[in-house]
Amino acid sequence: MHTAFDFDRRIERRNTASIKWDYYPADILPAWVADMDFAAPEPVLAALRARIDHGVFGYGLPPAELREVIVARLARLYDWHIAPEMLTFMPGVVPGFNLACKALAQPGEGLLIQTPVYHPILHAAQNHGLERQAVPLVRRSDGSYGIDFDAFEVAITKRSRLFILCNPHNPVGRVFTEKELARMAEICLSHNLYICSDEIHGDLIFSGQRHLPIAALAPEIAARTITLMAPSKSYNIAGLECSFAVIPDPELRQRFRAARAGLVPSANILGYEAALAAYRDGDAWLEALLGYLEANRDYLQAAVDAGALPGVRMATPEGTYLAWLDCRGAGIFDQAGDFFIEHGRVALNDGAMFGEEGRGFVRLNFGCPRSLLEEIIRRMQAALNARHSL
Repeated sequence: MHTAFDFDRRIERRNTASIKWDYYPADILPAWVADMDFAAPEPVLAALRARIDHGVFGYGLPPAELREVIVARLARLYDWHIAPEMLTFMPGVVPGFNLACKALAQPGEGLLIQTPVYHPILHAAQNHGLERQAVPLVRRSDGSYGIDFDAFEVAITKRSRLFILCNPHNPVGRVFTEKELARMAEICLSHNLYICSDEIHGDLIFSGQRHLPIAALAPEIAARTITLMAPSKSYNIAGLECSFAVIPDPELRQRFRAARAGLVPSANILGYEAALAAYRDGDAWLEALLGYLEANRDYLQAAVDAGALPGVRMATPEGTYLAWLDCRGAGIFDQAGDFFIEHGRVALNDGAMFGEEGRGFVRLNFGCPRSLLEEIIRRMQAALNARHSL
C-alpha cells in the first residue's frame, strides 16, 4: 500500500451541507450514503483550484482530452476498444438509467431488474409507467448471492424491453463473473431486450476479482447495451456530477440522446475538470485507496466472524465499499436501520429500501477512516448486546 496518502485522517464534514453527515442529528454516526470520507486526490484538487482561479464559469463542453483518456482507459483495463463519439456525458448514472427507460420502453412495457438492488433502480419502472419485473438474486448458504438463470428468463415476457444490470452489485457486493455476464446477455439478446449496465463501482474491485463490462464481451452485446460509468465513487467526487454513457451502436445512441432533450444537461465544467484529472493522474491514489478499503473490509469481516455483532452475518464484498449485513439472526426482521439509529446512534441503510428481499438487512459504508469504522462497530455491538440482555 502507498503510504503517501493519509486515509486515516478524519475530516470534519458536519455543517458542510453534506447529505451523509448533516441529515441526522450530530450524535449519530453516518455509515449510509455511498460517498467516502476521504479527500479527493490532490491532482483533482489542483485542477479544480486552477479552474476556480480562472474565475469564469460559463457553459462548458466535454474536453476532447477527457474523451481520449476514457477511451484509452477502457482499452487498458478491459481490452474494450471504443471510439470517442460513443461517449455521452451527463450529471449522473441515475439520470442515465432513467433516460434509458424513457428512450427504450413505452408505458405498460416491462423493465427487468435483480433484487435486492440500488433503490433508484428499484423505482425506475414506476418513474416511467413501466411494469417492474423483479427477479430475486439467490442467497447461498454462505450469504453470498448468485443468479437463478431459469427464473431470470421466466420473468421476461412479451412486454419486456430493457434489463438494468447493476455490476458490481449494490448492495450485495457481487462482481459478476464473465460466465454469469455472458449468460445474462445471451438470455437478453434471445428475447430482444436492451441492456443498461450501471457500472459506477467498476473501479472498486478487491483482490481475486475482475470487473468486466458486459458490453465488452461481444459486438452483438455492445450493440444493444448502454454502459454507465463515472469517476464519482472511485475518486469521491460524486457532488461534482460528471458521468458518462458508452453506447457503441449509432441508432441506440441517437435514441438515448433524443430522450434527454430538454431534461438532462451535460456535466458541469468543474465536473469535467475533476474527471479528467482523476482518470489521467489519479491511478496511484486509487491503488492506495483500494488497499485501504480492502483492509477495512477485512477488519469488518473479521469482527463479524468473531461475534462482535451478535447474530449478524456478512458475506465478504467482492467489490464496492458497501457491506450487506444480515441481522435476522439477531432477531431483527424488520426496520433494522431504525434499530441501529435508535439504539446505537449509527445510521445505516435499511435493507428494505432495496426491495422486500432486504428486510432484516442493513447496508454499511466502510469507505471511511479506520477509527471511524471501529467506532461504528462498537456502537452497533453495544446496541445488539443491550438487546440480547433484555
